[in-house]
Amino acid sequence: MVEQVRPLASDVEAAVRAAMEAVLPPEAAAADPLIRRSEHADYQANVALSLAKRMKSNPRELAGTLRDQLTDVAWIEAVEVSGPGFLNITLSDTALLDRLTTRANDDRLGVPQSQAAETAVIDYSGPNVAKEMHVGHLRSTLIGDALARILGFLGARVVRQNHVGDWGTQFGMLIQYLLEHPEAAWRDRDVDSSETAGAVSALDVLYRTARSEFDADAAFKERAQRRVVALQTGDEETVAAWQEIVAESEKAFQRIYERLGVLLTQDDVMGESFYNPWLQEIADELREKGVLEDSEGAKVVFFDDIRGPEDKPVPMLVQKSDGGFGYAATDLATIRHSIRTLDGTRLVYVVDARQSQHFDMVFQAARRAGWLTDDVQAVHAANGTINGPDGKPFKTRAGGTVRLADLLDDALARAREVIAEKDPDLSPEELENVAHSASIGAVKYAELSTSRTKDYSFDVTRMVSFNGQTGVYLQYTHTRIASILRRAQEAGHGRGTFHRDLALLPAERELALALDEFTAVLVAAAQTLEPHQLANYLYTLAKAFTTFYESCPVLKADVPTDVRDNRLALCDLTRSTLARGLKLLGIAALERM
Repeated sequence: MVEQVRPLASDVEAAVRAAMEAVLPPEAAAADPLIRRSEHADYQANVALSLAKRMKSNPRELAGTLRDQLTDVAWIEAVEVSGPGFLNITLSDTALLDRLTTRANDDRLGVPQSQAAETAVIDYSGPNVAKEMHVGHLRSTLIGDALARILGFLGARVVRQNHVGDWGTQFGMLIQYLLEHPEAAWRDRDVDSSETAGAVSALDVLYRTARSEFDADAAFKERAQRRVVALQTGDEETVAAWQEIVAESEKAFQRIYERLGVLLTQDDVMGESFYNPWLQEIADELREKGVLEDSEGAKVVFFDDIRGPEDKPVPMLVQKSDGGFGYAATDLATIRHSIRTLDGTRLVYVVDARQSQHFDMVFQAARRAGWLTDDVQAVHAANGTINGPDGKPFKTRAGGTVRLADLLDDALARAREVIAEKDPDLSPEELENVAHSASIGAVKYAELSTSRTKDYSFDVTRMVSFNGQTGVYLQYTHTRIASILRRAQEAGHGRGTFHRDLALLPAERELALALDEFTAVLVAAAQTLEPHQLANYLYTLAKAFTTFYESCPVLKADVPTDVRDNRLALCDLTRSTLARGLKLLGIAALERM
């Protein structure tokens, strides 16, 4: 491994800052240089425009003064003042090629482990036991997985937490029904064609039946409530039934995770039941610290800045009047555990945006309790919802919730058709493997190319297209580059080398500058917890490569050897960057499609 490097944009920013410090008063020299990529040069600095009014000076004159300070920087080729006071900065070809060489020679592509001091506890996915995973679980699962990969690559110690719903009244209801109806066989069912455990499918149906009986039959409701108490007090028969249900559900979840290719394993499961023994302790500690208040027999927390209709305070329920506990108690227990036991410094909850107020309350209560300190950051990485192709809430034709496995089946079927049409020479086995990778990549990219806070439409036909901003397009670009490199090897050209004395064509420069942005994009995605920044960058990189390849011949016979070497090296670094970026999104970088 070689010494890791800063992005060129950071070097440009440092150079402009030095110029500002040389000619501006200290208070002005501390301003942001406002470095941006430019259509008219490599980079643009807009600081003269932002400072001119404050300094009561002409922005073009101020830009000219800064330009004069930058002309002696060896790795800057040209600096021009344009428009009302923009500084257009062009780097030397040698500077670009030297930077690419450094990145190409590093197995991390020059990306530093900038977050090595951080322990990130990421809570994501969170399905419910005895219920099938549905479309609503997709966003949290994929966003959380991408964040775990990105933060881990940047050096953070990542602790994955799958907070499954495996405790509460619903289990007393379901277990009581199963014990009263031994004929309701649900065990040992074969996995169906959609790869969802038949046992959990059956449990899902039986739960709805039990719920109906619970609502309609007062006697059954009373028996189910007694069964909840039996579960909580450790009754052997009840606990055994509960453990069997949990085990079957976790196996079903794991099959979905393996199909999606996400990092979650059964070792990452930290369900509601795990925290149950500490809930009374949590309530007692909150009461001792003066955080809890009584409200009609319940124990709640009030907040000055969270109010409801008629400006009345909205309480967060911690302990019910009957002694039971609300969801907030469990979430407070997770925070305390994440900090005290897991040594978390950044707690990330990838949960539906509709839970924003709940997490605001939980975080405030945890700070008042002294668990969340200034050394620990707690973030609700809120996500929007998935709609159907028509932009309306995603439902089955009958109006029910769409199973996640069914969505994946639809994507696989469509990908199989598109891939077979694109490459009819694939063997059946190759077709199935490529279609699986392409379909999962398509689903993931559609999810991760949208800001997590926004809703998006799940449109299988668009997702698996080879054209446009899709995962399939990125995978195809990777296979295209891999094919170029294979042909170069077969022709005896190797994988290329950067020659620092060459002059770069515009398409080569654009690709080089795009490659150098990889580090900055990853850091920004980690800071904002927005994987879409990486997803969109990879699309920009793929487009830059396409433009480069169409205008800069690589393997033609009349290309000079040093130029071919340089272009092959650009191909190879682009392939490596695409492959790494796709991996960080959890998408396979294929060799053939």
